[in-house]
Amino acid sequence: MDGFGSDFSSSAGSGKMDTEHIMEQVKVQIAVANAQELLQRLTDKCFRKCIDKPGGTLDNSEQVRYLLYLPL
Repeated sequence: MDGFGSDFSSSAGSGKMDTEHIMEQVKVQIAVANAQELLQRLTDKCFRKCIDKPGGTLDNSEQVRYLLYLPL
């Protein structure tokens, strides 16, 4: 049978390699999640420091402060 099930039967001898690959993927996913959390915290901090009156639009001074404070 060709497909999903055959992948498991043909890789029975490479269990250690599969485990290492999965662990590497988990590490990458954790790093991505940490980066996303850091970016969200920075965005929240920038917003709190730069936006005086939250509303539908930003005035010019709020736009300038937000762009200058936001790390690139």
